Amino acid sequence: MYSVAFSPHGNVATGADDGMVRSWDVATHRQIGAPLNGYDGEINAVAFSPDGTILASGGADGVVRLWDVASHRQIGVPLLGHSGLVYSVAFSPDGKTLASGAADGIIRLWDMATQQMTEY
Repeated sequence: MYSVAFSPHGNVATGADDGMVRSWDVATHRQIGAPLNGYDGEINAVAFSPDGTILASGGADGVVRLWDVASHRQIGVPLLGHSGLVYSVAFSPDGKTLASGAADGIIRLWDMATQQMTEY
């Protein structure tokens, strides 16, 4: 396991070296649904939106993905722009912005409504 995050509802998401994101029911210790995949390499970062409806993940391939927690489906297209491993993802408290940090030394802020990106 490379990353773990609690949802506001008390479940857990994990990212691992097998390129899969998994959700877990803490009460039953069972996996929720099928693993979320689409990465080439490990998942280094996972984070839930403040309302718990979206899960963001970042991987060794430099890609950030958004997942619908209820349906376990990817939301929109992958968020591209990093040229190195994504090490961290975090939502702003209002859930309107997602930050991602990577080995390329750049922090990117993604507008959740438009998926437009700003670099820092």
